[in-house]
Amino acid sequence: MMTVEEIKKPVIDEMALFEDKFKEAMKSDVSLLDKITHYIIKRKGKQLRPVFVFLSAKMFGDIQDETYTAASLIELLHTATLVHDDVVDDAMERRGFLSINALWKNKIAVLVGDYLLSQGLLLTTENDQIQLLKLVAKAVKAMSEGELLQMDKARRMDINEEVYYKIIKQKTASLVAACCATGVCSVTNDQMMINKMEVIGTNVGMAFQIKDDIFDYGSSKEIGKPTGIDIKERKMTLPLIYTLNNVDKSDKKMIINVIKKEYQDPVQVKKVIQMVINNGGIAYAEKQMHYFKGKALEGLENIPDSPAKDSFIGLIHYSINRKK
Repeated sequence: MMTVEEIKKPVIDEMALFEDKFKEAMKSDVSLLDKITHYIIKRKGKQLRPVFVFLSAKMFGDIQDETYTAASLIELLHTATLVHDDVVDDAMERRGFLSINALWKNKIAVLVGDYLLSQGLLLTTENDQIQLLKLVAKAVKAMSEGELLQMDKARRMDINEEVYYKIIKQKTASLVAACCATGVCSVTNDQMMINKMEVIGTNVGMAFQIKDDIFDYGSSKEIGKPTGIDIKERKMTLPLIYTLNNVDKSDKKMIINVIKKEYQDPVQVKKVIQMVINNGGIAYAEKQMHYFKGKALEGLENIPDSPAKDSFIGLIHYSINRKK
């Protein structure tokens, strides 16, 4: 498996310049806001979403100013959603650091998220890049709908596999799709290629989210230390949905009872985790994850070979083989 550093190699210079442009996009004259955005930049993750943008662009042409706008827009949007998610979830940490709402309270966190989103919108409107704005606005709409659909279904406990795929397509895959589509859109007007990469990005995002759901249980080969966080948050993910559909009535009743009433009891949660593992829930989720990965790779077959394409393929494999 390629490392993140190896994956970034064809766009390493562009990523370095992007860092500067992104910092500039985050600046504000309000000292409190500037302090908070500086804190956000310091604790950034692997920045895989901008990598998707730049690799998608480089497979179809030379990197343009529009590509940097697309990458900044995606990263601003993603950061805004994370800040808002932490408020909604009342989360005190993000990637091992204190969350914005933990340090500066909910009201400020919500306003910071709004600021980041508006900055992203301004980047596109100031440069008349309406096509980029349309692609990302579609993703924002889908992400919001996905979150609300998940909340509604979690209350009613009626999430089936079809609904699960719809939720993760909207919540997670829509943003990866936007990364790929905006990257191509920034270097060519070829609508067929933009659509093609949007579909590829959707399939990568589906596989990526299923991998995240598997992390909650460990792995079928190496269980590690399952957390059961999704169960504690009463989230119906693919391993759990599969298990509910493949156990007898008494076991199904027990699992539903834990999710509804005993989700804070670590002993009961551990029982459910073990049932999911024993009944093939992880193995089935892994099978579906590889299915979506295969669809993404299949979509790339007719795209000309290049270092950017090699890295993009490496990024797809990384998405499902990562350790966290």
